Amino acid sequence: MSTPDTTPDAAAEANRPEARAPRGFVDRRARDLAAERRILARVSEVYERYGFEALDTGALEYADALGKFLPDADRPNEGVFALQDDDDQWMALRYDLTAPLARFVAQNRESLTKPFRRYAYGPVWRNEKPGPGRFREFTQCDADTVGSARPEADAEIIAMAAEGLAATGLPEGGYVLRINNRRLLNGLLDRAGVADEGQKLAVLRAVDKLDRLGPEGVRLLLGEGRKDESGAFTRGAGLATAAIDSVLAFTAAGAGDRAETLRRIAGVIGGSAEGDAGLEELAGIDRALAGMGVGADRAVFDPSVVRGLEYYTGAVFEAELRLETLDEKGQPARFGSVVGGGRYDDLIARFTGERTPATGFSFGVSRLAAALRAADRENSQEARGPVVVIAFSPDDMAAYFAVAAELRAAGIAAEVYLGASGMKAQMKYADRRLSPAAVILGGDEIAAGTVTVKDLDLGRALASDVTDNAAWRAERPGQQTVPRDRLVAVVRRILGEAP
Repeated sequence: MSTPDTTPDAAAEANRPEARAPRGFVDRRARDLAAERRILARVSEVYERYGFEALDTGALEYADALGKFLPDADRPNEGVFALQDDDDQWMALRYDLTAPLARFVAQNRESLTKPFRRYAYGPVWRNEKPGPGRFREFTQCDADTVGSARPEADAEIIAMAAEGLAATGLPEGGYVLRINNRRLLNGLLDRAGVADEGQKLAVLRAVDKLDRLGPEGVRLLLGEGRKDESGAFTRGAGLATAAIDSVLAFTAAGAGDRAETLRRIAGVIGGSAEGDAGLEELAGIDRALAGMGVGADRAVFDPSVVRGLEYYTGAVFEAELRLETLDEKGQPARFGSVVGGGRYDDLIARFTGERTPATGFSFGVSRLAAALRAADRENSQEARGPVVVIAFSPDDMAAYFAVAAELRAAGIAAEVYLGASGMKAQMKYADRRLSPAAVILGGDEIAAGTVTVKDLDLGRALASDVTDNAAWRAERPGQQTVPRDRLVAVVRRILGEAP
């Protein structure tokens, strides 16, 4: 009978942890990070041109300040990642950038200029079940105006979102901002005779499924209910037929022309005080957007947009991508909304007891970066590696580092190879790093005061068209030996920069 192996090595093997990332968290390398940093830099420039100031709040907030996920047990871990401080107060990682803004404004309301216009970006965390494209940690980039109830404040946020999307590399016609107003929805429900809060939420949830289920599927959810393909039954809102027709007519009132959409909506909900107030606000948004040059090709009124059922109080909007995007398997991919926002006049009142008007929006940076990549709108050159200085001899390391230091001083990324491999492996390393060039500095070059520079970008381009590998190796494309004082100029030319 065999006995278990209890040698020290076997015990150590059994106790080794498995190398794995927690569910809902992902590791990102240079390409992904470069894409997100580029988006953040370009969008931040747009925010600052509009006069918004940067603000950074801490990753942790007291759990009761977050508002959305208040503790209902000894440990408030529903929806957020929480821990207890040494003074027994619960703190949680922020789940968005808006709740910290509300806390900051309430805490500093006496000293802040009004309106207060800020932008912020950074990671947020949600303790929710992860899934495809749904992570527990992701990056948001927000802009908000606090202290203005004017519809022009909403319009400016929408215009800024449109300009920010264009700045990230989306082409003309690659996106459209769809705008609605919660007060219109309230007016619609008033006209339909819906007074019960539970029934109102059921109607709004049904409308929110319009893109996925279509008008007939929503009609069922507005009535008695709907059975899906699995046989599961979802109870409906219980509206009468006339009310259902009114709701569907409202959601179908969108058109490319914003003024025409307003007329259609008025025909459905006109006469409701709340609905008329919503129409007036949308008209103000329309006039301001027109003044800023944002036409119906970039922003439309769409009564079917429903966001944050218990959160937004006025204008709501989201950005829909209109790009042809493919996933990693070459299949069509849909990214949905990459920008969302609206007016939330009740959030700060949690701290102050006074209603404070506020409006803003959030970019889903990670999702937008993935969409740009899927649409082949990403510049892969920005993820290339550094110039690699080939290391031949330990005795000449000082010379190699002098070359790297000279390139770095000129603003060119460079590294000396510090592995233990020969030249062939070093060249392969530089190629896998997508390095633009390799610098070869052997004993002969050092003695002669020269360097050999190999243009790896050109080599890769030529290699893709070469059928005779022997001839390609003999020609040694893109390689030249130059005086040492010309090194920086040669590398800059390879990088496409002026010498």
